[in-house]
Amino acid sequence: MPAVSIDTAPPRVTLRTAPTVPYDGAIAAARTCYSPRVIAPSEVTDKQRDSIGPLTFEGGHHTVFQHAHFEFGLENISRQFVWSVLHAYPFYNSEQSSQRYVKLREPRAFLPPLDGEARDVYERAVLRAWDRYEELSALLKDDAWAILKELRYLRPSNSAARHAAVEREAEKKAIETARYVIPIAAFTSMVHTVSGLVLHRLHRMLNAGDTPYEASMVIGAMVDLVKEVDPLFFEKVGLETLESAGLPEAAFPRPLASGDAFAHAFDQRLAGRVSHLRDWSTHAEPVTAEAVRSTFGLTVDQLSDDEAIERVMNPARNRYRLDMLNVSYHSPMMRALHHASYVFEKKLSHTADSQDQRHRMVPASRPLMTFADTAAPDYVTPRLIRGNDRAAAVFHQAMVEAWAAKNRLVALGVPLEFALYVLPNAVSLRMVESGSLIALQHKWTLRTCFNAQEEIYLASMDEIAQVRAVHPRLARHLGPPCVLRNGIVAPRCTEGTHFCGVPVWLNFPQAERRL
Repeated sequence: MPAVSIDTAPPRVTLRTAPTVPYDGAIAAARTCYSPRVIAPSEVTDKQRDSIGPLTFEGGHHTVFQHAHFEFGLENISRQFVWSVLHAYPFYNSEQSSQRYVKLREPRAFLPPLDGEARDVYERAVLRAWDRYEELSALLKDDAWAILKELRYLRPSNSAARHAAVEREAEKKAIETARYVIPIAAFTSMVHTVSGLVLHRLHRMLNAGDTPYEASMVIGAMVDLVKEVDPLFFEKVGLETLESAGLPEAAFPRPLASGDAFAHAFDQRLAGRVSHLRDWSTHAEPVTAEAVRSTFGLTVDQLSDDEAIERVMNPARNRYRLDMLNVSYHSPMMRALHHASYVFEKKLSHTADSQDQRHRMVPASRPLMTFADTAAPDYVTPRLIRGNDRAAAVFHQAMVEAWAAKNRLVALGVPLEFALYVLPNAVSLRMVESGSLIALQHKWTLRTCFNAQEEIYLASMDEIAQVRAVHPRLARHLGPPCVLRNGIVAPRCTEGTHFCGVPVWLNFPQAERRL
């Protein structure tokens, strides 16, 4: 065994807030559909609990179970489990500890049920990764400091406090990049809120992702806590969990050797891009214009295509696009953007996609890593590392070590589900992602900002460039907040003291992002 073991513990699940009678609340909501007034939960009878609950649940009338919301505190859960299960669908809310800004001091990570040589290989892989993280954090700080001194116009005459602030920022940029070597087994913590309906679905489908063992512990604890509040919420309806062997995904053929052939074919289609426009609404511009006219009862003689598109996309004429609250879906006019849609093939690291998937209105077909795993190291290298020869050597060695450990675990008979946990945040994920313009324009506004995570920024720049080529009128007014707000409202930048230091609005999209 290693001289130092990883810091691990079982998942810690707490129920922060919950309704007192969620099951009766659902029955009361169902009764309200057939009543001239709102029915209170206190009016629900035993007979109605036995009849209305199962009748609505089994009949597919599930909205009544959506009124109850449960707010959980989740600790000692892996990044892999969060990506594979908790954030793999749209219907949740999370506030999660950030690896971009919080230094990972201790090697705290999920430990599967392993013993003997397998446990030794696993623990050593995690500890080595943390050592590489420390090395890279130190190697990259000076590079980040050199760039930030220019971007922040730092001079020797500036105050010591100003110098210290920029130095702290450089350290954060260094750990943001160094985190790419941290294994996806790394622990995270979060506040996670779901409706009662979603909790039922999580319970039903806990075996469907790449982490059924960890999912059974975490989701099982979530369900148990709700049962303590109201046993009826799960006793009366929805008890069944689908077994792994019975899932349709389990019947798919496995790659003959590994996912390497798939990865090669996918990358050829990308042709050097992070994101490749695979498909789009051919007539998106005239259809969007017609949707605007339909909203206001106008003919093409009264409102041309060009004018309709300008009214909905130009921030000088549509102030909704400047509102950081994102009221797009509440605007009758902007709902016309639902009808233009785009499909992208893209490749991101695990750590970047863990942020990208939070854009829940732009869903993706993400890989089952237990199918798409590669035998050879397959990873994304951040630009800051590519520019530093010593850091690049450390990073490459970390990747070789991670895949060697994963492959050794598989050779020892460890289930791939468990072996994958030692892979790094940098591991490549290839997916098909799509969205309507109403969702994408909001995402691109946030993610073309120079403060956005680098890979998602690069993907977003790829995407708007390709959309501009096929639909120039729709794409004319796409860009970060400072570009949209320039000359219209002040301040241009919405980041406050986190302003990137570059006047991007002067030459977007040609402005150079250095960090």
